[in-house]
Amino acid sequence: MKTYKFKINGKDYEVSVGEAEGKMLNVNVNGADYQVELENAPAAVMPGSDRASQKTPDQVGSDVKPAAAASAPKAPAGAGEKVNSPLPGVIVEVSVKEGQAVKSGQKVAVLEAMKMENEISAPKDGTITAIHVNKGDSILEGAPIVTIA
Repeated sequence: MKTYKFKINGKDYEVSVGEAEGKMLNVNVNGADYQVELENAPAAVMPGSDRASQKTPDQVGSDVKPAAAASAPKAPAGAGEKVNSPLPGVIVEVSVKEGQAVKSGQKVAVLEAMKMENEISAPKDGTITAIHVNKGDSILEGAPIVTIA
């Protein structure tokens, strides 16, 4: 496992990058374990390779929750469409509750990024089956916000 120390916006991070298994990479940030999916991983990522190490550390923040620590229970596999964050930022409002019916275009959350508030809207009619974030959470681009079935 290779370990790096970063300072991002004045905050210290200790990141350990483990072995890659296909497109999945084991990463530890300040003591919290994460499974990170590499988007542009080569066909065969060698464990501890520079390619895997370079891709991962800048995708992780200490305020981002590990998948196992999400506040809402996970919906069964295939039970809905995840609404993902279009860019990294901080959740300033969660506008829906689990089990709530929503219409296409309805605001489900507000994300602050680059000092601008961005409304995150439901892509379709449905019911909120899971909420993956809380107010104040820092999230990465592509992170799930809610699941709609």
